[in-house]
Amino acid sequence: MRLAQPSDSGSRSPMRSHRPYIAAALVGLTSVAALLVALVAGGAVREKVISGLADAGTLTRWGLPVARLINDLGGTLTVGALLGAVVLLPSAKGVLDPQAVRYLRGASWIAAVWAAGAAATLLFTVSDILGEPVATIAGGNELSSYVGQLPQGTALMIVVLLTAMIALLARTAATPGGAAGLLVAALVALLPPPLTGHSASSPNHELAISGLAMHVVALAPWVGGLLILGWHAAHDGDHLGVAAHRFSRMALWCFVAVGVSGVANAISRVPTPTQLFTSDYGRLVLVKAVLFTTLGVLGWLHRERTLPAIMAHNPKGYARPPVVRPPWPFIRLVAVEAFVMAATMGVAVALARTAPPAPATDETPVRSLLGFDMPPPLSVARLATLWRPDLFFAVLVVVLGGLYVAGVTRLRRRGDRWPVTRTAFWFAGLVTVVAVTMTGAATYAPVLFSVHMIQHMVLSMLTPIFLVLGAPVTLALRALKPAAIRGDRGPREWLTAILNSRGLAFIAHPATATIIFMGSTYLLYFTSLFGYLMRAHVGHLAMLVHFMVAGTLFFYVLIGVDPTPRRLPYIAKILLLFVTMPFHAFFGIALMELGQPIAAGWYNSLHRPWGSSILADQHTGGGIAWAFGEIPTFIVLLALVFQWFAEDQRVARRQERHADRAAARKEDDELADYNAYLASLDKRAQSQD
Repeated sequence: MRLAQPSDSGSRSPMRSHRPYIAAALVGLTSVAALLVALVAGGAVREKVISGLADAGTLTRWGLPVARLINDLGGTLTVGALLGAVVLLPSAKGVLDPQAVRYLRGASWIAAVWAAGAAATLLFTVSDILGEPVATIAGGNELSSYVGQLPQGTALMIVVLLTAMIALLARTAATPGGAAGLLVAALVALLPPPLTGHSASSPNHELAISGLAMHVVALAPWVGGLLILGWHAAHDGDHLGVAAHRFSRMALWCFVAVGVSGVANAISRVPTPTQLFTSDYGRLVLVKAVLFTTLGVLGWLHRERTLPAIMAHNPKGYARPPVVRPPWPFIRLVAVEAFVMAATMGVAVALARTAPPAPATDETPVRSLLGFDMPPPLSVARLATLWRPDLFFAVLVVVLGGLYVAGVTRLRRRGDRWPVTRTAFWFAGLVTVVAVTMTGAATYAPVLFSVHMIQHMVLSMLTPIFLVLGAPVTLALRALKPAAIRGDRGPREWLTAILNSRGLAFIAHPATATIIFMGSTYLLYFTSLFGYLMRAHVGHLAMLVHFMVAGTLFFYVLIGVDPTPRRLPYIAKILLLFVTMPFHAFFGIALMELGQPIAAGWYNSLHRPWGSSILADQHTGGGIAWAFGEIPTFIVLLALVFQWFAEDQRVARRQERHADRAAARKEDDELADYNAYLASLDKRAQSQD
């Protein structure tokens, strides 16, 4: 494939200069057209108004999906613009490229549109739920009540606040770190609606929530990155080769994540495969699958044809020569892919407005709360057999294990060694994650406080020890290659910047890490927070992630072999260990002494027909917490002793080497002095002769 050559005059025709804007408008119209067709085909706007029931009106029926489309497009384009500024375009010694700064300013305007779309979605959603016209909702108090009482309203308000913040800060940010922070904020702003939407009430809401969140977070960089890449190529942007190569690598992983999460979403909402063909919802899922497959084919064409053509024309890919016009074959393929993506987003919004097929089994109060039926009485055999795989932790374990293996493999290929014990520790930590989040423990944890406490203890006090001893940061620093462009920030440079940041220095301070580790435990269980979080899968998932993060931070300070902002003496580490562990023992004793059950509303709503009482099970959980502390204390103490001994050995060997070099230098000096003395004697004898 040949790149387009410039004309003799080197000027661009007015028609070509307007092509990017025309293409952008056509992409937006394609998304709207796909939305309208899918709404009609799926029956979302063909619902009959029943006499006597409240109806929000035609404006809400059509306005809500359009507002959601604007919200989704705004989020996607904001992420794409920030991605282009931070990831796709290289920086130079901590300064953003001028084109990256322009994309950052563009993200400010797009984020403002995103905020407006989220606000309109909030208004139309309240109108749809209450069955009242938009004008009535806008002039009354229903909107504020909805925001404060329902999770969907709170989620949309969070989106409005975050996007407004991004719109303001993107106008002044100028450093890679500041732009990266805005990109993270934009990705976070994508999560509240899917985490609190109708996925939370689906029959298998564990799979539905994790799948939809993963779907949204993977789709936005993929679609947004492609659109900003096409815009960059059409405007004679520099560093096109670098940007296209980086996007191609990222898009492959996004494609895999979107595919996995899409299958998970379909499984959670379509009870039987035949309903893919017999229901409106299933047929829209098939249409979306066809569009997704088409995107995969177009991505393959990019990797096989247009990307090699760009890199062959400019092997370094740093900056396009000034006489070369935009590579129109590349742009045309990007445009086709953008149209397909726009149609896919329109179908996705319509899919959210289409009722899924009815579940194959009757909905029960327990199933609506747990996402599954009440398990049978607890036994060791059932803990080992009643597995309940969680998509979030399954992906987490696979990603962490795969990255670690990739790092070790890269070291060995270049002849470097990596301790087998560190690899064993890392995978032992991942095995403990699997043991408490995907086996029968995950099935019984929402039902029994004692099993939940086993999850807590393992994830906060056992898993982090093994993960920290695996030294993942050290492995990453050794395995990752420096940025190809001098002064740019690649993964290794970003990791180094985080390690040297003030934020990590504050969080990894021994006092801060200890307060987070122990203080959050008391705050969680001795307030109403635990009962509130248990009522939603997102809350339960947040607890488990917090246990892992807080424990990893504490043991990173205590026994971590990775670089830390503050290195404590070993005697101080041992003292910190013995000061902290009594607080953990007091926590277990306090649980055993409580006369009232924690989160009684949650456990009473389950109506568990077997086992001990709620309070007795809570006392059992307190006993588990009290006894479990001995295991990690022994492991950490053993690790500290070995690390201290190894450090003394290294210091002794270093001192011996210094002593040997000093002795060698002294011998050399003495020999030099003796030779100088002999030379002086010889010179004196010659002078006397």
